[in-house]
Amino acid sequence: MGEYLAWDIGGLLAVVLVAVLAAFALLSLRRWLLERRGGTVECSLRDPHGRGVWRLGIGRYNGDELLWFAIFGIRLRPRRVVHRRGLVVSGRRKPEAEEEAALQPDAGILEIQDGNGTVELAMSGAALTGFLAWLEAAPPGTPLA
Repeated sequence: MGEYLAWDIGGLLAVVLVAVLAAFALLSLRRWLLERRGGTVECSLRDPHGRGVWRLGIGRYNGDELLWFAIFGIRLRPRRVVHRRGLVVSGRRKPEAEEEAALQPDAGILEIQDGNGTVELAMSGAALTGFLAWLEAAPPGTPLA
């Protein structure tokens, strides 16, 4: 009986290991698919009026939109779309002590408002500079607000 139990446990461990490896492979493939076109940046997003939890993600610039994808997920569609037109940066700050563990070491936080509401974006210093340059780089004659 003991040898059958050993085979059952060994089989179960093999199935769990294959499932974990498959999940890792799918997440890696998804990230590669999101980043293959370029124009991506790691950024965290938080709805200050909702749960208030920072969610790690990838932002991809697509013309006049910043598409935000959750890092841990299977969807290839963005969870949030930030349109440059009508976008207002209403605040900029450094992370508070309790936020630092959830964010990148040199992160800066922007509070932005667009047609979909208010969110906070946390990015590295270089990514933050790129975001602000993207915001200011609208074609001539295009109203930003």
